[in-house]
Amino acid sequence: MSTGLLAGVALLGALTGLVAPRAARHFTTPAAPVAPHPPSAPVAAGAVVFAGLAAARGADAVLPVLLLLAAVGLVLALVDLACLRLPDPLVGAAALVAAVGLTGAALTSGTPGRLLGAVAGAALCFACHVLLALLPGSRLGFGDVKLAAVLGLPLGWLGGSSLALGLLLPHVLHGVLVLVLLVAGRVRRDTPLPLGPALLTGAWLAALTP
Repeated sequence: MSTGLLAGVALLGALTGLVAPRAARHFTTPAAPVAPHPPSAPVAAGAVVFAGLAAARGADAVLPVLLLLAAVGLVLALVDLACLRLPDPLVGAAALVAAVGLTGAALTSGTPGRLLGAVAGAALCFACHVLLALLPGSRLGFGDVKLAAVLGLPLGWLGGSSLALGLLLPHVLHGVLVLVLLVAGRVRRDTPLPLGPALLTGAWLAALTP
């Protein structure tokens, strides 16, 4: 991808990050406003996420699907950070984007067989996270389970290495964050923390792998 196109995608990501907090407010309560972050944080996050996907995937037919999922993901992350929930309408929108977008990418690229990998990835992510949610003392919510299943669609499409990283990285990232916050005295062992941002970040990093 040329430098000009990459810059254009990064700008699109920044604009998405600019409007994401306003969209997120529709899914939060006044008691849980969207912000304890600098106003520029979603803008920077959008630019980095979009540019990273564009640099990694180039002219791949799946790139528009990944960018649309990233846009919905930014809103989901903000809502989860604000009120510890992943609203079904947003998760459903992500599922629709993934299902329709990947079907279109399969048809335009002449690789319909990759849809089987996408479905298998979603099923594996769903099964693994259901098991985690059912463990005694687990704080994994079924919103997290549903989001993990949706993210399994593009990860399964991208292949086994991306899928494996997408399963592992979110929990490594979340575990490290929890440990850092515990050591810093910012949280206690029983403090509820959102997993959605870690699921989304892990999936993004996995999508950057060749």
